[in-house]
Amino acid sequence: MYILGLNAYHADSSAAILKDGVLIAAIEEERFRRIKHWAGFPSEAIRFCLREAGINLDQVDHIAIGRDPKAKFFKKVIFAAAHPSIGMRAIRNRLVNAKQVSSLAQEFANHFSFVDEAALGSKIHYVEHHRAHLASAFFASPFEDAALLSIDGSGDFTTTMLGIGHASHIDVLESIDFPHSIGVFYSAFTQYLGFPHYGDEYKVMGLAPYGKPLYVDKLKEVVRLTKDGLFNLDLTYFRVTQGNVISYGNDHIPVVDKLYSDKLVKAFGPERKRGEELSTYHKDLASSVQAFTEEIIFHLLNGLHARTNLTAVCIAGGVAQNSVANGKITRNTPFHNVYIPSAGHDAGISMGAALYVYNQLLKQPRMPAIRSAYTGSKFSNEDIAQFLMKEGVTFKRYDDETLFDLVSDALIGGAVIGWFNGRAEFGPRALGGRSILADPRRQDAKELLIAKVKRRESFRPFAPSILAECVNDFFEVNDDVPFMEKVFPIRKDKQHLIPAVTHVDGTGRLQSVEKDTNPRYYQLIEAFYKKSGVPILLNTSFNENEPIVNSPMEALDCFRRTHMDMLVLENIVVERKQVN
Repeated sequence: MYILGLNAYHADSSAAILKDGVLIAAIEEERFRRIKHWAGFPSEAIRFCLREAGINLDQVDHIAIGRDPKAKFFKKVIFAAAHPSIGMRAIRNRLVNAKQVSSLAQEFANHFSFVDEAALGSKIHYVEHHRAHLASAFFASPFEDAALLSIDGSGDFTTTMLGIGHASHIDVLESIDFPHSIGVFYSAFTQYLGFPHYGDEYKVMGLAPYGKPLYVDKLKEVVRLTKDGLFNLDLTYFRVTQGNVISYGNDHIPVVDKLYSDKLVKAFGPERKRGEELSTYHKDLASSVQAFTEEIIFHLLNGLHARTNLTAVCIAGGVAQNSVANGKITRNTPFHNVYIPSAGHDAGISMGAALYVYNQLLKQPRMPAIRSAYTGSKFSNEDIAQFLMKEGVTFKRYDDETLFDLVSDALIGGAVIGWFNGRAEFGPRALGGRSILADPRRQDAKELLIAKVKRRESFRPFAPSILAECVNDFFEVNDDVPFMEKVFPIRKDKQHLIPAVTHVDGTGRLQSVEKDTNPRYYQLIEAFYKKSGVPILLNTSFNENEPIVNSPMEALDCFRRTHMDMLVLENIVVERKQVN
């Protein structure tokens, strides 16, 4: 049985495919379109999934999309009637988007040959946005029973959903409707702090440790925690009832309208202007927003635990990308085990919708937990060599042992290395498939990366990839973190050993690397460990203000326009002196 899952007409469009409940492939459309957060119909991602499964569209048994235009329909009507200031443009955009979602069979016919629209239409399942999020976390987790939380900006008029999962079934316990949204709250202050683009919230998370949480009490006037374990916003601080929250033009790039009102500016002072230096106040406010968001998440989870009395929790949604909060859950709530998928954000909706159909609707038994994010593109040494020869690039090919020896020596020598290995990762984190690597022991590694490749804000940290069995030696919390989804404190006596991946507050967003999941990346870190005594590499995504590279061509292009010292494509090495 083949089930194709989609996130379409929504930011981070993607496709995923299951064969008898096993995830065969999953990838974001942005990897092909080369536009961050691309939000149209994921035709290229669908073609990739079908190729990986070795089938054509006719052989797909079910198609699941993580949207349901009928969900909470009457609540949407009542909301629109109660807020005439929303305006015709916003209403029209929402209706057009809903029509696109409802016309999937026709869209397939526009992109694929010989499509029988009627037959295809009978295979389509519309899965409510947050149920797809819950499914992406629970049905992929190792837990037989778990509490469930989906939390983001908004999807199908819901912003937060609480549930409980048992075996192959999910029950929804509670949901919070738009516009009461922690995603909106965090995004509004992200914009206020001068980061206006869709997806910029991680910049506030990175900035937060540079300040002090002095304004949490003031923020409690903006978001109120309620006795039932939920929350609501004081909507007078926001503009969400006056227009679009997110809109999509013909370029399929998500654009977020201004979310905060004049009242918020009056309460918190003038917003940071473009190019304005970050002040102590900005840093303190970022710290306060992050600290209060954590408090809200713990409040939700404590309430969820009171309802379920379970010790395991599965979390998804855009707010689930807040790795700082994630790393504190087991220390601030009664939950002992936390599972967050590699694509906890909206790209994961495609996988979640497919799993929801397989497990929830078709009542099929669950497959083993998903511990690998490597479901994207892959290229052989032969493919890579042929491409480089066409490009006129000089290269050398090595066996594994020689390669790991060469690359670990280069890292110890101060090299910045583009590492293109195996399948690409599904989700926003580079996990040793499409990574840029450096020596974490170097005091100047962060500056080198910013100067040579990243050209990004200096307050944003770089991540440590660590051998899984060594986590306890370097971090105060010993847990599996396969998808770089949690931040933990680094042991004080180890921080001086790895300054390049120790954030200003003494923490690191780690990835625990297991030999069975990514053996080549594991072996490279192991080779570095044997020579340096440190079982860690600095790991950041292989890109430069673009989606993570997907093919050898994009890897070479990024290498050419930056100042990386070495490019490693599987077993093939290109050095800087060999490329114009």
